[in-house]
Amino acid sequence: MATSESWQLFVHNGRHNHKVAIYSHSHAQAARLTEEQLHQNEQFRKSHVPPRNVLRFLRKQDVGRAVSAQKIYNVVAKIKMNRMQGRNTVEEALCLNAQKGYTVFHRNREESNVLSDIVVAHPTSIAMIRMWPYVLIMDTTYKTNK
Repeated sequence: MATSESWQLFVHNGRHNHKVAIYSHSHAQAARLTEEQLHQNEQFRKSHVPPRNVLRFLRKQDVGRAVSAQKIYNVVAKIKMNRMQGRNTVEEALCLNAQKGYTVFHRNREESNVLSDIVVAHPTSIAMIRMWPYVLIMDTTYKTNK
């Protein structure tokens, strides 16, 4: 018996008073992906396969396991976080652009050190601007179709 100032709890029978749930997709153990499925999911992610197609594949592969879409999205988010190695989104974008050989110029606000401007240029574009320095076309549109 547990007692507090205004409540009392009496346990007459410590066993469950209901049947086992029919739908096991909400149980963490039943929805857990196997190591092989995690590896497949990572390979699909590298191939840019949409999560809905990954979910369809995993459901066809293992009919008895209850895999949910949220589980796939969580695995994808975990893969991204591991790949970013503690960097935030902007730092990751700058790092990836540098790895791919893009030329990146960025400017921060002095008072708050917040990124204010960024210019990313493909190496071919840099070569073309050096060949024809008098013609410059820039695409500076952002969400103009709304």
